[in-house]
Amino acid sequence: MADAFRMSDLGLLHYYLGIEVRQSAEGTSISQGAYAAKILERSGMVGCNPYHVPMAMRLKLSKRSTEPLVDATAYRSIVGSLRYLINTRPDLAFVVGYVSRFLEEPRKDHLAVVKQILRYVAGIKSWILGMKERRRSRSS
Repeated sequence: MADAFRMSDLGLLHYYLGIEVRQSAEGTSISQGAYAAKILERSGMVGCNPYHVPMAMRLKLSKRSTEPLVDATAYRSIVGSLRYLINTRPDLAFVVGYVSRFLEEPRKDHLAVVKQILRYVAGIKSWILGMKERRRSRSS
């Protein structure tokens, strides 16, 4: 292919579309720790208390909720960002899909669940960063 096209070797991949890529002799790992931190920053949840579960069990939300409406643009932005985070965090797939059902008319109770998901992301973000530190200390 190099005969037909002018090419240059950029080396190993480190970062692509918000996904951090680490390649070593042990294998390749991907994460979105920096992207998760950016989501928390944009949503104003940087200093929030981390949560250990993304959503309460058997939680029932409805499109017919009587709670007051919230800013739909902000809600859609946060949920859209969380949908992209699913690439490396499949544990979020169900709950993000569930809150995505309410993009048309988000209510206060829908936003409360999204904020709980963000608290969960804050918890796993610190766990991911802890894993990075443990890997570094093992390789030293």
